[in-house]
Amino acid sequence: MQETALSLAVLMVIALPVGALVLWRKGGSRKQVLLMLVLAVILAANVAIWLIPTRSGQTLSASAPR
Repeated sequence: MQETALSLAVLMVIALPVGALVLWRKGGSRKQVLLMLVLAVILAANVAIWLIPTRSGQTLSASAPR
């Protein structure tokens, strides 16, 4: 289940900036565009926290209870 959630988060990190660019080009609300970009950055940071190994070489996703 955790792998699915991380995969969806990575897909959203890719899809949100693309959607923000399309919305911006169509003349959409700047506030929505900015919020989509902020959410993409937050999601990317969360994925990095879960997947970047610690000094011991273990990731949080590997050490999480199943």
